[in-house]
Amino acid sequence: MTEPDAPSTARMIDYWLGGSDHLPVDVAAAQAFESAYGPCADIFRSLRAFSGRAVRHLAAEGIDRFLVFGAGIPTRGNVHENAPGARVLYTDIDPHIVAAGGSLVAGHPDVAYTLGDATDLDGIDPDARARVLDGSPVALVFLGLAAFLDDATLARALDAMHDAVPDGSRLAFDFDSTELESFPQALAMMGPGFHMRAPARFADLLGPWSTTSDGIVPVALWRPDGDPEQVPDAFWGGLATKP
Repeated sequence: MTEPDAPSTARMIDYWLGGSDHLPVDVAAAQAFESAYGPCADIFRSLRAFSGRAVRHLAAEGIDRFLVFGAGIPTRGNVHENAPGARVLYTDIDPHIVAAGGSLVAGHPDVAYTLGDATDLDGIDPDARARVLDGSPVALVFLGLAAFLDDATLARALDAMHDAVPDGSRLAFDFDSTELESFPQALAMMGPGFHMRAPARFADLLGPWSTTSDGIVPVALWRPDGDPEQVPDAFWGGLATKP
């Protein structure tokens, strides 16, 4: 596979998280976005910290199957590092990211990485899918994706996820707020397929999923380990269940 010549959001996030699995083209794109907006590293570290807290909470509840959509680079506190011993299937639509991610988790017998689209569960390799969708309650990790789906596509995807998993399953999710409205140059870089939403709409967007008592809050405020990170409320999230 030839080296990509276009930036990848997954590798840009790896750069912001302080990782090493990115290319110069990603650094250039990340720095351009920072110049138009600002505290990207702090915001994405806060989102990754939220993911870690949510996964540890789910593991403590006994969930030991995780299906991760839009997984990106599986390092820097990703799911298998917060739920050791759990079965984890990472998926992404970018074959370069899948190849890179697969090599990073190759030494973990309970962890796999395959091509997969959150809007097409049936398109995920059935053998890979069966690793985690085996009749036991499963946690679906759906972070960083809602903003790239319009309302109708998002509703279909979340309905399909709800139908595909047994009762007792969980959904870790986030939504992009309207934070970038005040930064038109940065917003323009996201392109026309980027969908910000007002927090008042978030609960309705989940469709059949039922949020936990924590509700949908800025991710830094979801069960913080100590004082919450002081970051803009760009991402709101929480956990939801299939009763």
